[in-house]
Amino acid sequence: MKQFLLFFLLTCSVYGQSEYPQDYFRHPLDIPLVLAGSFAELRSTHFHGGLDIKTQQREGLKVYTAAEGYVSRIKISEFGYGKALYVTHPNGYTTVYGHLQKFSKRLEDFIKECQYEKESFEVEVFPNSEELLVEPNEVIGYSGNTGSSGGPHLHFEIRDNQERPMNPLLFGMQVKDTKAPYVSAVFAYPKDGTSTINGKNERVELRLIPKDEGAYDVEKITAYGNIGFGVVSNDKQDLAPNNNGVSNIQTFFNGNKSLEVDFKRFSFDESKHIRRYVDYDYYKSNKSKIQKLFIEQNNPLSLYKDAYDNGFVLVEDSTASVYKIKINDYHKNETWVTIPIEGKPETIEQDDFIDTSEKALVYSSKATTLNSGLINVKFYENTLYDDTYINFRVNSDTLFLDEDRIPMQKNFYINYDLSNYKSEHQEKLFVARYYGNYWKPYYVSSSRKGNILTARTKSLGTFALATDTVPPTIKPINFQDKKWISKYRYLKVKIDDDLSGISKYRATVNGKWILMEYDYKTNTLTHDFNDNIVKDTKNELKIIVTDNVGNSSTFEATFFRK
Repeated sequence: MKQFLLFFLLTCSVYGQSEYPQDYFRHPLDIPLVLAGSFAELRSTHFHGGLDIKTQQREGLKVYTAAEGYVSRIKISEFGYGKALYVTHPNGYTTVYGHLQKFSKRLEDFIKECQYEKESFEVEVFPNSEELLVEPNEVIGYSGNTGSSGGPHLHFEIRDNQERPMNPLLFGMQVKDTKAPYVSAVFAYPKDGTSTINGKNERVELRLIPKDEGAYDVEKITAYGNIGFGVVSNDKQDLAPNNNGVSNIQTFFNGNKSLEVDFKRFSFDESKHIRRYVDYDYYKSNKSKIQKLFIEQNNPLSLYKDAYDNGFVLVEDSTASVYKIKINDYHKNETWVTIPIEGKPETIEQDDFIDTSEKALVYSSKATTLNSGLINVKFYENTLYDDTYINFRVNSDTLFLDEDRIPMQKNFYINYDLSNYKSEHQEKLFVARYYGNYWKPYYVSSSRKGNILTARTKSLGTFALATDTVPPTIKPINFQDKKWISKYRYLKVKIDDDLSGISKYRATVNGKWILMEYDYKTNTLTHDFNDNIVKDTKNELKIIVTDNVGNSSTFEATFFRK
């Protein structure tokens, strides 16, 4: 360990002279670096923390450590990164490898011992710096599709010593990209009630005029007062059709820099504020993310630089101005958008009447509680970004709480008083959110204390109590009761629950706990006989599956192996 720490300090001293060490980290796969997702790409609830590297639609490709170091964290979860490895390197950085199919044998043996000790598929361990040393170019795992992956690929990150993800391309990795970012829409926003754009005091989509590659004009607009702009923009690399994120956006007003958004690094704590960075209302209605090129209150993102007047520009009467947007991908391919502005005050009709009969004012800077009958909704301080009127109505046990178009910083809480329900019925109740074409109920994470059932969520919408009395289903996939399965390496079972969802499961053979890996995308439990737990000829299998309100099913079968 002393040798490792000495090397760590010496290497940090050398690389401290360069902001991003080049040629230190290798590409973690043996195939060309082609991206399915880029760093800081805009996802629905966060900025993407790494590179999604294509694996040619295959699983099982060798994954190499990007440099020497030690495995500092192993996490296996049903969602998120699935099977993930974290390697800490002597230069202070940590690399992350997510959605793995499996680990190398040495690491697989280590983590399975932990899983059997804890009797849990989901585990998280933090080995010390001497336990799992890895060499340069060592195979540490195999690419897969575990966790919340939407298809086979490798999620790869580089984090600094404060656990902040950084763009791996900063460290010398190369992706072929000769294409400039493209723009699909541009919008203008009034800052307040006295500002106008084309005679309106609301978000206005501007007419975009494509020119040569990397250049767009916008039809001249009339405006007055303080206004901001937003853009919908993506990038494509040469070898992939994916719509990836851009690397840098700068804005200029009459030649002077107004704002810069730089996607080199961010912290996971701030990533949730993507809901403030994009126009959340527009995204929920149109499935398109407008990047707002101005900074509103309660926006703590560290991505901004050189923000003059928070990115807003002042358009005065009888002036001719030009607003420009410069968009770069990581390889410095650039795109310009030019917006000519005529300063012209225009009178708009102000509708000062706000129908508050079914609206409630929820404050940003202090807690707000909404009550009606046996339901109350609690918004703690700083749950919303702005003071907002929210539609609030209760009909029996159905709560109408506006629509999911208002961004939240954190969860709010819905409390149902179940005093009117019999105790045996209370146990099967859960809070459901209703949406979709068929108005299907979806389980909202809930807990019960006494007669109070509490659900927490970040999404407004329609909620109601739902009852689940049907236990999960358990069906064998590749075996039958009282049959021989000696030729099979895996034991597979399908589990499902059509209402509140699977909460937990437990499997034993001859009374011993066995590891069964759960893939929620296929509702499959899989046991690997190579774990060498099942050694008898005659085996009694027992699986218990429980849903989120406590309904349980038990499956039992006998199988034989030589």
